[in-house]
Amino acid sequence: MKGKFIVFEGIDGSGKTTQINQLSQWIVNTGIIPENNQLVITREPGGTNLGKSIRSLLLNTSKGKSPDSITELLLYAADRSQHVNEIIRPALNKGNWVISDRFCGSTIAYQGYGRKLDIKLIKDLEMIATQGISPDITFLLDISVEESIERRINIKDDRIEKEGREFLLNVSLGFQALSEDRKWKKISASNSKENIMSEIQSEVKKLIQYE
Repeated sequence: MKGKFIVFEGIDGSGKTTQINQLSQWIVNTGIIPENNQLVITREPGGTNLGKSIRSLLLNTSKGKSPDSITELLLYAADRSQHVNEIIRPALNKGNWVISDRFCGSTIAYQGYGRKLDIKLIKDLEMIATQGISPDITFLLDISVEESIERRINIKDDRIEKEGREFLLNVSLGFQALSEDRKWKKISASNSKENIMSEIQSEVKKLIQYE
């Protein structure tokens, strides 16, 4: 049986890491994955060894090392291609479950809506990099830009986060549009962690029920 692919999207500060950790514990403890299969937790960029090097190039705060917008887009595509072929596809084919912190949606939101690059070009690269792999469900943890900035006030920004409020507003608009277009499960990240987790668990249960 093919495994399940779950993705979390959202602007920084939305609580993706917290919810991924809680969901992974719940999945393991409830035993909903077949006994001989595993849960794989990964992220973009940086889910593979090659991806870690790409992540360092992408998020470095030194201006002298910053890639231009098209180079940045191609680096994300390269990271995703390696990620899909090395981690995601093999895991799913074995019947394993995969939870990823970010996937294609982030590239459209950040590079398309944020950087104002050609959306069609980004989607063409998405098709090349993913080769037909798509999530069974994507959760958008929805949070305002103001709350995102407030939550990250004591955390050092990476190169993308340093782009500022207007950039983040455009990224947030991108996530909203993608959520509607691709029928993501949008959850208010302003709710309590317990309520957010309850909503997520309910949706994951549906993945099993509708097989």
